[in-house]
Amino acid sequence: MYSTEENIICNCMNISEHEIVYAIKHRDVQIVQDIIDITSAGTGCGSCIPELEEILKRERGF
Repeated sequence: MYSTEENIICNCMNISEHEIVYAIKHRDVQIVQDIIDITSAGTGCGSCIPELEEILKRERGF
């Protein structure tokens, strides 16, 4: 098992999976753009956006 705190999702902005999951669970995150606005993940090269979508689907149970 890996630690979500150490699992960096956005390398450009150094945003971990833990930070993304926290935003989803504790802020009013409905869409990927909300994650981007709150955490800045995805604002560099954008290659992590598909992973942000997957994390949001997983955490929201879609």
